[in-house]
Amino acid sequence: MPREGLGEFEQVVLLAVIHLKEHVYGVPIVDEIERRTGRAVARAAVYITLRRLEEKGLVSSWMSEPTGEPGGKARRCVEVTPAGRRALKDSRAFLESMWHGADLKLKAER
Repeated sequence: MPREGLGEFEQVVLLAVIHLKEHVYGVPIVDEIERRTGRAVARAAVYITLRRLEEKGLVSSWMSEPTGEPGGKARRCVEVTPAGRRALKDSRAFLESMWHGADLKLKAER
């Protein structure tokens, strides 16, 4: 069992970063989550979560070069660290262990 488990939204943000692969920053993360879940996501919630994940060592960030267009600015890009990948795997295993056998009980309650 993970020492400090991941919250649901932390998992969602980490998975979005993994799906996006390159030059990952806030806006595409929001778009990816909304596309995959069909739910609206506040940008601020993503940025706060990314900061918390970086404090935990689960993502790392750096400033990109400014974009080529006039007035283009640098973006804070992120990637999932090896510790972040382990935390996701541990979180999934933990939840799967809790779900084991629950499906049958949920079906019986219909």
